[in-house]
Amino acid sequence: MTTGVRRRLGVEERRQQLIGVALELFSQRSPDEVSIDEIASAAGISRPLVYHYFPGKLSLYEAALKRASEDLAARFVEPQEGPLGARLLRVMRRFFDFVDDHGPGFSALMRGGPAVPADGVRSRDAVSRTNALVDAVRQAAYVQILAHLQVQNPSARLELVIRSWISLVESTALIWLDGRRIPRRELEAQLVRDLAALTAVSAAYDDEMGALLRRMLDDEPADGPFGDLVARLVTLAS
Repeated sequence: MTTGVRRRLGVEERRQQLIGVALELFSQRSPDEVSIDEIASAAGISRPLVYHYFPGKLSLYEAALKRASEDLAARFVEPQEGPLGARLLRVMRRFFDFVDDHGPGFSALMRGGPAVPADGVRSRDAVSRTNALVDAVRQAAYVQILAHLQVQNPSARLELVIRSWISLVESTALIWLDGRRIPRRELEAQLVRDLAALTAVSAAYDDEMGALLRRMLDDEPADGPFGDLVARLVTLAS
């Protein structure tokens, strides 16, 4: 027989609960549109109690964005087994799962977090902290792609290619969220092919990048994203 008495949460448990509630609300609307009152109501506590755990609205937003950034960075982790194109396609699918499920929160994170907190203008330190979260996601993605390419000391050209591709993935996701006019699966495959295309352009003028491109295409099945791209380009050029 239950007594109906709820267990009192510890400080860290309550903080994590509030972060989770905030993230859930951010998945539905922009963080700027979500009030502390809404977060308190969804968590089943009072507004003053929210401020007991977080000193201000922005601090809760930053904690939620930090968890979101860590989740997003983890989406790029993939076992280094099987064809490279298939691996990257799985990464893109997990990435777009996050984008699809947390659209407003993803937009806020990539665009620098909430614009103006309820308790005043954002400080430069707050902007810097949010930018650092975004940079951490980009760096995690960069490190993972290098690992899949089996490159430890990337050349300047390769670094440019990978970081340009990561920026392309971010901007594509933000554009896609505005109407979702291209089917997700098509867009995910296109972005994987975009990495091969960027590498190919650089490889045409650099022997080291040429060797890397050949390794990328080794053992790629004809029906994989890389094999399909090569076949179509050959057809166009003939």
